[in-house]
Amino acid sequence: MNYDQILEKCGNFNRYQFVLLGVFAFINFMLAMHYFSQTIISFVPEHWCHHEKLENLSFHQIKEIYSGFENPSCTKLSDIVDGRGIPAKDEICDRWIYNYEFGYRSMTTELNWVCHSSFKSTIGQSFFFVGSVVGTSAFGVLADKLGRLPVIILSNLTGAFGDFVTSFSNTVVTFSFCRFLSGLAADSNYYMTYILVLEYLRPSMRTTGLNFVTGIFYPAGLVACPWLAVWVGHWQIYLWCASIPLVIVIFSYFILIESPQWNVTRKDYNGAVQNLKRMAKFNGRVVPEETFKAFEDYYSEKNEETDTKVNFFTMFKTPRLRKLTSILLFKSVVITLCYDVVSRNVENMGISAFIMFTISSMAVLPSCMSVVLLQDRLGRKAMASMSLFIGGVFTAATGIIVAYQQQYQNVALLACMLFIARYGVCISYESSAQYAAELIPTCVRGQAVGAVHLFGYGVTFLSAYIIYLGKFFKPLPSIILCILLFSGSFLCLLLPETMNKQLPNTLEDGEKFGLGEKMFDFPWTKKQKEKMSDVNETDRRPSVLSMSMNSLKSM
Repeated sequence: MNYDQILEKCGNFNRYQFVLLGVFAFINFMLAMHYFSQTIISFVPEHWCHHEKLENLSFHQIKEIYSGFENPSCTKLSDIVDGRGIPAKDEICDRWIYNYEFGYRSMTTELNWVCHSSFKSTIGQSFFFVGSVVGTSAFGVLADKLGRLPVIILSNLTGAFGDFVTSFSNTVVTFSFCRFLSGLAADSNYYMTYILVLEYLRPSMRTTGLNFVTGIFYPAGLVACPWLAVWVGHWQIYLWCASIPLVIVIFSYFILIESPQWNVTRKDYNGAVQNLKRMAKFNGRVVPEETFKAFEDYYSEKNEETDTKVNFFTMFKTPRLRKLTSILLFKSVVITLCYDVVSRNVENMGISAFIMFTISSMAVLPSCMSVVLLQDRLGRKAMASMSLFIGGVFTAATGIIVAYQQQYQNVALLACMLFIARYGVCISYESSAQYAAELIPTCVRGQAVGAVHLFGYGVTFLSAYIIYLGKFFKPLPSIILCILLFSGSFLCLLLPETMNKQLPNTLEDGEKFGLGEKMFDFPWTKKQKEKMSDVNETDRRPSVLSMSMNSLKSM
């Protein structure tokens, strides 16, 4: 009796699964507050260099005085005569007047990390993504050794501790170190919980259950982020609110059950049976001892023929797999980098950063629902390419408006295009994991999917610098993103379609997978429909590119 069969008898969508989805919902909500604390604590409101004659003036009057300067935020005045500012020569501004949005005081305003010191927050934020690379690798190894549940608790507590100690930072060094600690959990806290839920749900409910929870609670957390900051009024209190509640995750140790599938991979069959019994009892199911014995015997006697010598780097030894892997790596970089920049680049748009952040965050819900509704209709390749192309078009349009209309831009139009750009990038982000998992052969799927994901996440530290380039030329971040999105859209057309196809199991299968498919072959075309209807016969035919595993090992 295999795992899916015994899971059905113990309850694969019952009380325990609802509790597990509830924990997943809480982590999704808190993850949004944790991940985008980067943005919230670094909001930079409208500001001007301080002068004693400006102290009793309104913000409108200050704007008028500075209206003739190219860089009013960082230009120090020596005097103000007849309502016009006279710039001070060779003097650097060291004090500012801030127009606090909704009264919120960010870290950048409190520490005066603006103008010539604006690079300080950028450096600190980049260390968050350095930490995410280290954390994803380290927690992934620990998850294989210790189990899913301990890593879920440890990663969430690490992220909470990083956010909490960040609230006491006042130098670049301490801020960078604390953001590194916070970044250790930037992905692991979500990813490990995702896997645990996946391994306890019946197959027919996995896509719906996971995407529904993510599509509802993650954007809810995103929308709550800026207004929680407005409500508490200070960046330190916001970080406390985003970190302290995660201590609750400790109690999941007494509620959640370790994955029996993990026990099986460790050949701990007795542990798997004990965990299944706990779940069955929680679900009110009575399962005979003979059933558990059949499950234990099945995995004890099973002898899977696997080649332990293949790994992720083996995929670079053959031409088609090398091309496929390279495209997946670049696609991961494009999606992850663009997702982060589009999500965080909400300042200087002619509208409150809080409002713009909220509007763009609302794109997550329809993107998750779109994946559920369209992924199995349009196909993986079309979904990936079209979403990146749409994101590139509207990102480019946003950059054009910012460049040519400057302070007179149509704010409503700008917000709509930013929403659509994030919608396209979010669809690509949500669907990319499934596409990569289907393309990569089963024998290296786990480590290869992790490597692709990690590679994309590792480059995300550049997002802070891309946003920083907007200080020199405002539409420059949009231009960079546009180039990346269009490039990714084109390269996706070079990947084979996986929908309704028998997926590759071995490296040999992966090498010949999708042979003969052209760039614009999609599931709805007549030619592709004929191919998919005859896919089983095609898979049984010998391939001229077929290689023996002995020749592969000798390469």
